Amino acid sequence: MRSISTSLFPRKRESRKPGVGASPCVRKLSRFSLLLGLAFFSVQAFSVDIVQVYREALANDMQYAAARATVEAGREKLPQGLAGLLPVLGATAGTVWNENRYHNDSQPSWRNDYNTHAYNVSLTQPLFRWQNIVQYGQSKWQVVQAEAVFAQEAQDLILRVAQAYFDVLYAQENLSAVRSNKEAIALQLAQARKNFEVGTTTITDTHEAQSRFDLASAQELAGENELEVKRYALRVIVGKEIGELARLRADAKLLPPQPASMEQWVAAAENDNYLVLARQAALEVAQREVERARGGHYPTLDVVANYGRNSTASSSSSNSSLETDVRNIGLQLSIPIYEGGLVSSRTREAIANRSAAQSTLENARRAARLDAQQSFLGVVNGLAQVQALRAALVSSISALESNKLGYDVGVRINIDVLNAEQQVYVTRRDLAKARFDTLLAQLDLKAAIGTLSEDDLEQINPLFEGR
Repeated sequence: MRSISTSLFPRKRESRKPGVGASPCVRKLSRFSLLLGLAFFSVQAFSVDIVQVYREALANDMQYAAARATVEAGREKLPQGLAGLLPVLGATAGTVWNENRYHNDSQPSWRNDYNTHAYNVSLTQPLFRWQNIVQYGQSKWQVVQAEAVFAQEAQDLILRVAQAYFDVLYAQENLSAVRSNKEAIALQLAQARKNFEVGTTTITDTHEAQSRFDLASAQELAGENELEVKRYALRVIVGKEIGELARLRADAKLLPPQPASMEQWVAAAENDNYLVLARQAALEVAQREVERARGGHYPTLDVVANYGRNSTASSSSSNSSLETDVRNIGLQLSIPIYEGGLVSSRTREAIANRSAAQSTLENARRAARLDAQQSFLGVVNGLAQVQALRAALVSSISALESNKLGYDVGVRINIDVLNAEQQVYVTRRDLAKARFDTLLAQLDLKAAIGTLSEDDLEQINPLFEGR
C-alpha cells in the first residue's frame, strides 16, 4: 500500500553527496541524519508481531487471568465430590468446673466441688449415600465443563488480540490512505489556483478542490483519533504500551480453507466447538442433579465408631476421682420419612433445569453451525473480494492518471480528477479492510471447531513485514 501512494505522488529531491562541496557542519549533520535513519530502520526491522503481542496478552490480560482463576476453582469440584465418599473424623474436648451445694433438714449442709474433663473421637464412614455417590460423578462433569469454558476463553483471547491488532493496522492503513488523498488534493488545489490566476479555468475548480481538501483534513483528524482509540484498545489487552506493529505485506497470499467443503466444517463445529462441549457437560450435570435430588428419598447407611474418656476429680475430703472410657462401633441406618415436600420440590426443580440445559445445548449447536458457516463464507468471499479490490485499485490508479492527463490537455475538468483521487482512496481503504477481515475470518473458522491455538498465529505470522 505504501508503494502505491509513493508511485502516485513522487517527489523530486536533490541528490548531493555530503562530502562534496559541503561544509564540515553540513557533513556532521548528514552523518547524524544517516545514524537517525539507520536507527529508524532498525526499529522497523524489530517491530512487534502478532505472536509477541499474544504472548504479552497471555501474561497481562485481566479477562484471561479471571478465566484461569475460574477454571482452577472449577477443578476443586472433583475433590469436593470425592470427600462425600471418604470417612469423616472428628474430635471434641472440654473441661467443666462443678460446684454443688446440698441441704438437708436432718443433717448439716455440705458441698461437693469437682472438675470434669472429657474428650471424644468419632469416625463416620459412609457405606451407602446415594446423593454423595451421584455428586461424585457429577463433579467430574463439572470439571469437564470448567475446562471447556476455559478453553473457549483461551480461543477468545486469540481472537481479541487478532481483532485489536488488525484494528490498529487498519487504522494505520486508513490514515495513510487519507493522507495520500489529502496530499494529492493539495497538489490539485495548487494547480487549480495557478490555472485560475492565469485565466485558463474558473474559480469553480478552486472551490471544488478546496472543498475536497477540507473534507480530507477532517478525515485525517478522524483517522488520527481512530488510530489512538484502537491503540488504547490493544493496550487494555496487553496491559502496556505496544510499539510499532508488524504490518501485513502488500503481497501477502491468503489461503482458502482446507478442507474446501463447508459441510465438513459445520459438522466439526457441532461436535467439537468448546461452547457445545461445555453445554454437553452442563446437561450431564443437570441429569445427575435430578438423580441427586431423588436420592433424598433413599436411606443412608454409615459405619460409626466412637472413643471417649470422661474424668471427674472431686475436691471433697475423700479426694476421689472417677474415670470412664467409652468405645463403640456399629452401623447407623437413617430412613427419611417426610420433610415437608422438600425432596419432591427439589426433584421437580432439577427436572426443569435439565430441560433448560437440553434447550441450551441445542441452541449452542445451532450457534456453532451458524458461526462455522459465516466464518467459512467470510474466508471464501473475502478472498474473492480481495482479488476484486486489487484489480479495482489498479483500475482506479489508471483512471486517475488518465483523468490527470485529460485535465492537462483540457478534455477533463477538475471534478473528474478529484473524483478519481477519491476513488483511489476508497479502494485502498476497502482493500485493507477486506484483507484483515479475511484473516480474522480464518481464525474465527478455526475457533468454531475448537482448534484455534497459538500455532495458527505462527502460521499467519510470515504474512507480516519483518517476519
